[in-house]
Amino acid sequence: MESKKARSPQRREFIARSTAVALGTMAFPGLLRAQSAKEVRVGIIHPMTGLVAYSGQHCRLGSMLAIEQINNNGGIKSLGGAKITPVLGDSQGRVEVGVAEVERMNEAGVAAYVGCYNSPVVIAATQAAAKYETPFVVDVGSSDLIVSRGLTNVFRFSPGFGQCVDTGVAALETINKDAGNPASTVVIVHESGEMGTGTSKLLMNQLPDIGLKVLDVIAHDNPARSFDNVALRLRSLKPDLVMHTGYANEYQLLARTLKRFKVPTTQFSIMGAGFGIKFLRESPDAAAYQMDVNHWYRPDDPRAQALKNEVEARKHDFVYEVFCSYNAILLLADALERAGSADKGALTESLAQSTWSDHFMPYAPTRFVNGQNEGGRAAGLQILNNQIEMIYPEQFASAKPVFPNPEFR
Repeated sequence: MESKKARSPQRREFIARSTAVALGTMAFPGLLRAQSAKEVRVGIIHPMTGLVAYSGQHCRLGSMLAIEQINNNGGIKSLGGAKITPVLGDSQGRVEVGVAEVERMNEAGVAAYVGCYNSPVVIAATQAAAKYETPFVVDVGSSDLIVSRGLTNVFRFSPGFGQCVDTGVAALETINKDAGNPASTVVIVHESGEMGTGTSKLLMNQLPDIGLKVLDVIAHDNPARSFDNVALRLRSLKPDLVMHTGYANEYQLLARTLKRFKVPTTQFSIMGAGFGIKFLRESPDAAAYQMDVNHWYRPDDPRAQALKNEVEARKHDFVYEVFCSYNAILLLADALERAGSADKGALTESLAQSTWSDHFMPYAPTRFVNGQNEGGRAAGLQILNNQIEMIYPEQFASAKPVFPNPEFR
């Protein structure tokens, strides 16, 4: 059931505006002007309602802002100025609904898809799109199963949990060493789905290599209503680190619970979906000194700052879902431009050969290997002085890490 938060006026207004775009109303005026006989239809699938609607709505926002920019700048020039026309879908965070949206959009004649946020939905939706040999650009989707099935139509722009774990372990080793190795024990807490289970297995294998002993691994359901028992377990184990991988609601509930139970530990998450502006705004005390390894933008890039200003002017949060989806659309537009065609085969080949670098992420140029962008890199983040700062890698860092949590020194 959708929460009261999900039914807030702001969320209702956002959904209404996004739907209005597809109908050619004034929500995004640039798209109204863009409608013409020359168009490239793109299916955009995200969870606009349901438990992860906040994330899905921000994916949608990033996608629509990118389409508006492309269309206002002359469309796809190699196609005579063809505009991108979004065909919008709501997966509700459910596999069967995501697949149904793929089928509906195929009937509508889409040349490509972009989506879908939830890994299980991404896996099923990309498989459904493969039946029609339609390219599918994955903006957010963490499971490495997405790119390990041999599907030639799948192109994931951002890194999955494998690369995020590699980056996280390397970052943690550096941060711990620079602080004099205060951390030696860890408890892993994870959601019981594909993302959390896959991430925890990788962590269990890699953490001992950097001198960290795993005291326990605790799985939890989605949704989770209480973490009181987990907090009591952690208080008895007294780990130096708690590493959590989960979706936003569970991530934030665990952090608040550990704060309430005064569990003396440092929280260092891998792909902690709840780490972000909304959590910081609503629970600043619980968010302080939290560390995460996740998608992020280059803080020194003026394009990122310009987009941030635009998103905040529209009364939304500049979270990773926005800029991952925004850049995924630009990647697709670049492939269309180079292909000079909306033919599915030509577009798939163009994406496979992409060397796109006109992004504002801490990435190398795009290079797809088995559907994964090998140029994609996660970043180490920390909440310091009520701000989200990049602390790793050093060449892009906006602040130095504070480690361990000074509240428990």
